[in-house]
Amino acid sequence: MLDQHGLQVIAQSSSQANEMEATALVASVNGKDFLENKHFTEEVFGPYSLAVICDDKEQLKQCLQKLKGQLTSSIMATEKDIEDYADVIELQHTLAGRILLNNAPTGVEVCSSMVHGGPYPATTDARFTSVGTTAIKRWVRPISLQNFNDDMLPEALKNSNPFHIMRLVNNVYTRDVLNE
Repeated sequence: MLDQHGLQVIAQSSSQANEMEATALVASVNGKDFLENKHFTEEVFGPYSLAVICDDKEQLKQCLQKLKGQLTSSIMATEKDIEDYADVIELQHTLAGRILLNNAPTGVEVCSSMVHGGPYPATTDARFTSVGTTAIKRWVRPISLQNFNDDMLPEALKNSNPFHIMRLVNNVYTRDVLNE
């Protein structure tokens, strides 16, 4: 994204906490460059924000209409802005599953209470959400290994539980070694 014409870095973290964490970055682009470059509409995972600076309300609506489905959309507005931009706010209802007023979205984690989604491609199947434990189901293909000997099973499924992971056995979560 940093190589795209018109992108300006506003702020960037000075260093990563460790090699597993991404460097936080906030960038901006003007509305004209945003509309001319499809790369600006691509989702960037990680601590990244792009501020699109529009010339007027019509350009703002054009930019919003170019976006794909999003998990969240934040509106920073005064009461007068809310009144003057009601049509823009209504347009955001078609873009995201979670719309925030004068607030930023929370971070996400894989836990049962974290659920939200939006229109395609943010959520591609109504049975699942884009984050949380049900999101896992979007990316797995469950298989069943029936009547296999313990030595034939993947490590995570062996009765000895060598990874000491939490497993659901007979509807009870346990890390215990199973009797063979």
